[in-house]
Amino acid sequence: MIKTYRKPTHIVLPVALAFGVALVSSNSYGGMLEECLSAASQIKSGDFIKVEYLNPSAEGRPTYEIEVRTPKDQEWEFMCDASSGLIYEIEQEVDTADHPLFKKHAKISVKQASEAVLELYPGKIEEIEYEIEDNGDASYEIDVVDEAGTEFKVEVDAVSGKVIEVHVEKWEIGEESGERQ
Repeated sequence: MIKTYRKPTHIVLPVALAFGVALVSSNSYGGMLEECLSAASQIKSGDFIKVEYLNPSAEGRPTYEIEVRTPKDQEWEFMCDASSGLIYEIEQEVDTADHPLFKKHAKISVKQASEAVLELYPGKIEEIEYEIEDNGDASYEIDVVDEAGTEFKVEVDAVSGKVIEVHVEKWEIGEESGERQ
């Protein structure tokens, strides 16, 4: 079980955007963004590189997906309940499917995972991330944009090929290097 963390503080996230710097606080979107950022920073120190606000999940909670890059250049993804400010999932992101931690557990290829996602959510694949779950399992996170412009974040188990989680992205601040190019 993942421990949850919450420490009320006042954090403002500066994020460089194409036209300047925007300051976003939790009041901007009515959630617990400051608390989520604080909780993530207590678990892993580093730079916030991306924050996404996702639709209510299957568990019925709106979610912030927060990505942190550590001083050792590792990327971590935190799923935080936007209603409570509690972290409920932590994943390490790796660069490729050939990363030893990912390759050790993966049984299906990125092509197979992508085909499975596109059958359920036709559209254009915008991004693929390779993730290591907190229990060591490997998964693909595949972002697909449909014809209407809706972005689906679909997580696929890299062993079974089954879709294990789907969210709809409402907004995103920040971007990882190489993303959407």
